[in-house]
Amino acid sequence: MISRRLLRIKILQVLFAHFRSENDSLNNLEKELFLSIEKSYQLYHLLLMLPEELVDFAQNKIDLGRQKLRPSPEELNPNTRFVDNKLIDKLRINQSLINYSTENRLNWRHHPELIKNIFNKFITADYYNQYMNAETVEFTDDRQLVLNLLQRELGDLEDFNNFLEEQSIYWNDDLEFVLSMATKTVKKLTESSDESAELMPMFRNEDDEDFAKKLLRKVVLRHTENVKLIEEYTQNWEVDRIAGMDILIMEMAITEIMEFPSIPVKVTLNEYIEIAKFYSTEQSSTFINGILDKIILTLRKNNQFVKLGRGLVGEDDIRLASAEEDVQD
Repeated sequence: MISRRLLRIKILQVLFAHFRSENDSLNNLEKELFLSIEKSYQLYHLLLMLPEELVDFAQNKIDLGRQKLRPSPEELNPNTRFVDNKLIDKLRINQSLINYSTENRLNWRHHPELIKNIFNKFITADYYNQYMNAETVEFTDDRQLVLNLLQRELGDLEDFNNFLEEQSIYWNDDLEFVLSMATKTVKKLTESSDESAELMPMFRNEDDEDFAKKLLRKVVLRHTENVKLIEEYTQNWEVDRIAGMDILIMEMAITEIMEFPSIPVKVTLNEYIEIAKFYSTEQSSTFINGILDKIILTLRKNNQFVKLGRGLVGEDDIRLASAEEDVQD
């Protein structure tokens, strides 16, 4: 399922474009957000289809070698361990993967050069050669080979990253998160898994879907109020000179703290500080952390937000620390 971190990033991207143009209605913004989320889910399925595409490429090479006028001994008796990989067989017959890819017209058919490049890089890896030359392999070895492919080969492959950028504007920052989804799915497959093995849903549950809708809408509705609040705590800076992305990240954090009682403050802060490290300037995470700490301290003292259930995690420690500060003052 799409992680909360990726949902926050998707919302950040949609809102950043919105506040630069301010042309879209809330309904259009929501449509744009869920299109972006759907695209991530498509990439998840496409990644799960990649191993079988590489097997087909390998099998084609074997067939061409055997058809030569004078095939070498190696071409006549090729090592078929990779094309016989049982984990990849599980992915090939998975009905959910077949149905979704068919409905959404997902395939690697039009990218033979990319498949060739991935395969050629893959077969030079030490782990691949160890797998191919081992005396025997078990299902766990088949699975580990696919995990190595997903975890080691794709992230740093320039051709693959170029492919993502060319295919969809929504995939630019998705790979790390979607690869995590794909690897978790592969890890769950066992020797007894059949065609009905479950893949990850798009959302963990209805709460995650509601979280995305509500956060998007509330940030827009609270925009003027939140910007004024941020201005109060950045009086030593000219707001116009603060990076727009920094302001938006703070707006999202404030909104999440105010509107989602079940999410602990510490979780919200950590999430947006991590997002700032990637999406803004080098100094932004420290700047954002400092401003948000001051804002949250005031909001908490004025009882302007409530935390319930899981959202109370860490609140007792914070109240105790605040009480000690008041005594010292």
